[in-house]
Amino acid sequence: MFSVSSVSSSSDCLCHYEHFLGSFWPLMVSDGCVLFNGVSEQIPVERRLLQLDAPMFVTWYQCVVTVVICILIRIVSVQVPEYVAFPSVAINISTSLQVLPLSLVFVGMIMFNNLCLQYVGIAFYNVGRSLTTVFNVIFSFLILGQRTSAAAVLCCGVIIVGFCLGVDQEDQSVDLSYKGVFCGVMASVCVALNAIFTKRYLPSVDNSVWLLTYYNNINASFLFIPLILMNGEIGTLISFPYIGFASFWAAMNFSGVLGISIAYVTGLQIQVTSPLTHNISGTAKACVQTILACLFYSQAKSYLWWFSNFLSLGGTLGYTRVKQLEMKKKHAEADAERSNSSKV
Repeated sequence: MFSVSSVSSSSDCLCHYEHFLGSFWPLMVSDGCVLFNGVSEQIPVERRLLQLDAPMFVTWYQCVVTVVICILIRIVSVQVPEYVAFPSVAINISTSLQVLPLSLVFVGMIMFNNLCLQYVGIAFYNVGRSLTTVFNVIFSFLILGQRTSAAAVLCCGVIIVGFCLGVDQEDQSVDLSYKGVFCGVMASVCVALNAIFTKRYLPSVDNSVWLLTYYNNINASFLFIPLILMNGEIGTLISFPYIGFASFWAAMNFSGVLGISIAYVTGLQIQVTSPLTHNISGTAKACVQTILACLFYSQAKSYLWWFSNFLSLGGTLGYTRVKQLEMKKKHAEADAERSNSSKV
């Protein structure tokens, strides 16, 4: 039976399958989504039909598509429950309010991601997003009270050096947009918070990743409306010459499908692993995206530019190794304590 329900611990096979999705599918979907958005931002005006300078509207539409898809899957699950399982999509105002803090961070994450892509190239977009691990450490201490060792802090310092070097090298090679850098940093802040809040608020929806995705996007659909108005995108939409073209809406719907795919597997990855694992996976994804972008656009980068990327990646990998060793030590100490207790 094909099931789109949330994680079930009763099946080892399903668990392994979901771990595979949580680890690798975000890389494939996100790479495709970023490259898709990046291509639409960088093809010359006279060569593309679907140019629309309204990032808030595009993201709002992706959220609406996600909600509609969830409702459609629910309808199918009611008709053929033996093949498809999906939780009820009846709106609960109390639940919606409970996950609102996560939705605010979610909106900020998507908004700053899109704005960062609008202001900088795809390759540098990933340099701008490299501070996620650093902010994860900061917020883990401030929100969860988790302290970080000196070795882990040193690795964060390496990441920061890589980020600063990347900004310097990008500024020398192109006319760097510092708005893009700012949006990249804010995106890193929101990504770190989104991972932590996702883990925190999953119990509010019975640990259902689908329900969390559903409520997140319902809330976001309303939260993006004032952003669309403040960004002056209504006039842009009215004057857009291709608003009635089927090819435009086909591309919009496709981006919505990509959006729900990455939203679900992101929540799944955080549920079956941890916020830290998700952020580490995001750094690996960023490295892949950087390589693909440079190959796709045949971009020549300096050695120092590449060195900055490897510094950020190396710092993240070093941080991962430090945390891995620390976790092993804690497990060994806990096992020793249990062994001593049993002897007594």
